[in-house]
Amino acid sequence: MNKDVQIVVSPEQAGRHELLMHQVASHLHMDLLRIRHVRILRKSIDARGGAPKVNLQLEAWIDESPPAFAVPDFGWQSVARQAPVLVIGAGPAGLFAALKLIALGFKPVVLERGRDVHARKIDIARIHRRQGLDSESNYCFGEGGAGTFSDGKLYTRSKKKGNLRGILEILHVHGADENILYEAHPHIGSDKLPRVIENIRRTILAHGGDIHFGQKVDALLLEGGQVRGCRTAAGDRFEAGALILATGHSAHDVYDMLGRQAVAMEAKGFAMGVRVEHPQALIDQIQYRCKAGRSEWLPAAAYAQVEQVAGRGVYSFCMCPGGHIVPAGCGAEEIVVNGMSTARRDSPFANAGVVVEIRTDDIPAEFASAGALAGLRFQQHIERLAFLQNGGSGQSAPAQRLADFVGGNPSADLPRCSYLPGLVVSPLAQWLPDQIGRRLQQGLKAFGSRMRGYLTNEAVAVGVESRSSSPVRVPRDPETGQHPHITGLFPCGEGAGYAGGITSAAMDGENAAQCVARRGSLSTAISTAYS
Repeated sequence: MNKDVQIVVSPEQAGRHELLMHQVASHLHMDLLRIRHVRILRKSIDARGGAPKVNLQLEAWIDESPPAFAVPDFGWQSVARQAPVLVIGAGPAGLFAALKLIALGFKPVVLERGRDVHARKIDIARIHRRQGLDSESNYCFGEGGAGTFSDGKLYTRSKKKGNLRGILEILHVHGADENILYEAHPHIGSDKLPRVIENIRRTILAHGGDIHFGQKVDALLLEGGQVRGCRTAAGDRFEAGALILATGHSAHDVYDMLGRQAVAMEAKGFAMGVRVEHPQALIDQIQYRCKAGRSEWLPAAAYAQVEQVAGRGVYSFCMCPGGHIVPAGCGAEEIVVNGMSTARRDSPFANAGVVVEIRTDDIPAEFASAGALAGLRFQQHIERLAFLQNGGSGQSAPAQRLADFVGGNPSADLPRCSYLPGLVVSPLAQWLPDQIGRRLQQGLKAFGSRMRGYLTNEAVAVGVESRSSSPVRVPRDPETGQHPHITGLFPCGEGAGYAGGITSAAMDGENAAQCVARRGSLSTAISTAYS
């Protein structure tokens, strides 16, 4: 028989199997030999006051062994000869839309502007070696999307309807560690995600789907308010009666394309700020209250903070304990930073985005003429300002010691930092708009009052963290999932303004595929286009 067990143990007891088994036996008041196996269902760390504890929800098997792990049935079927659906973008929204289409009996034809994940590794290494940035293969573009080489965190606060457990199971079946199924804040790591993405590609191809790399879409094929396919910059035409637009929030040229074709879009709120990096040992001391250093049984500590400043939220996000700051721009004359960490999270640094909420009425009037793209133009303006701080050359990023930035003092030099292209000393508040710079200063000061030791010149603020979310939304009908004016166009994911992170985007991609399948009239149109 099996029993559910909820216990609180020390980090060492959670990390050592024999100690955990003793704790379970004691909790159940039974002989240790009767417990054949323990499976973790949920795990979280509570470091609020006193020594850190680990909360565990377990499944204990008593007097019998557990059944062998069974791969879930995801319903994938052969679709090589079925009606095609175009999927634009091979990020999490696009890949999970493709997998769901296969389960629903449609043939996904995935078009990705960038390269496969192996080739992306080479192009990203070139950025770190200061050998140039490829505008089509970088931290934003290529197989797997922006999440592949920027951490692979799977935690989401999104209330999006979808099968989150199913997303995690698909990732696990394709090579992610089992712990993503039970950790409170699951994380794959940028060292392991490429293999997972490659395996997902193999699944799509094995079931009859198509994936085309180096195919940047530069026009939709529209006829009488109906999608008929798309054209790529390579001159190829792909025809289908349904198109899932899953291009990610960094594909600025896609927004320009939609504007040229008079496809309705909306400006939406977003956020911009900086990425703050501390020594990991300092964050460990603050969060775990351990002056002598954290226990070997504890993971690198994380934090989350939020403060209201002058009516706008200032908050941390995408916290990367034991991580690195990476160059996340995709153009030659922009500086954008993001964070990542490997599965082991063993870097000596901890970084997090700290950003200011920007509402549509916060966008300066000088960008108003761009209409729905006003926020995008403002975002591009800030990224260009960051680029100019380094003399207008390369990917070195503007930075300032954290306490100096908050106090309004110049920094004479900078501490060690994980950002490999290098930093340049820059007075951030002098060129960031007041609505961002001053709010960041006040918000970070509040963070420091709650996390004693956080506000220090051992830490550095690096600019700019500008792509936490899209400043544009491509509208869709809440019932059908289609664009309200274009039949067969299904916007989804971060680029369309409906997701924020890997799992949220993946669920949105699945939902888009389900919307395609629910539309009987679209099925006819797809079949006609296919034949």
